[in-house]
Order: sequence, then C-alpha cells, then structure tokens
Amino acid sequence: MSGGNSSSLGDKLGGKAQEMAGKAKEALGNATNDGDLQAQGAGDQAKGNANQAKGEVKEAASNVANKASDAVSDAASAIRRKTD
Repeated sequence: MSGGNSSSLGDKLGGKAQEMAGKAKEALGNATNDGDLQAQGAGDQAKGNANQAKGEVKEAASNVANKASDAVSDAASAIRRKTD
C-alpha cells in the first residue's frame, strides 16, 4: 500500500470519528436545548464529512496514478520486446 492510500485511510477514519462526535454533540445540544452545542455538532459533522470526501478523492487519485504507471510500464515492456 502506498503512502497515499494510508493517508486517504487516515482521512476517512478521522473524518468518520469527527462526524460521529459531531452527531453526539448535536444530540446533546438537542437534549439540553443548547443551540450553540447543536450548531457545533452540525459543524463537526460537516467537517468530518469533508475529511471523508478528501480521503475518497486521495484514494481515487492514487488509483488513477497507479493505473497510469502500470500502463506506461506495460507499453515500455512491449516496445522493448519489439526492438529485441
């Protein structure tokens, strides 16, 4: 696994944790009728979702880069075979 995939996994897991903490904070705000806590919880959820999306984008970009690298290697090998 490349560093990009590890980083994307960290973003996704960290984002999920932040989202879950935000849900708990918002629920506590709802239970105590604390508008500030509700808003903080909603904000934490949005940040968590954004971090998860960032992880997905990193993973997709890494996959595209790996496929492009493989295609270039395959093409170079085919050229070498034809010139040998």
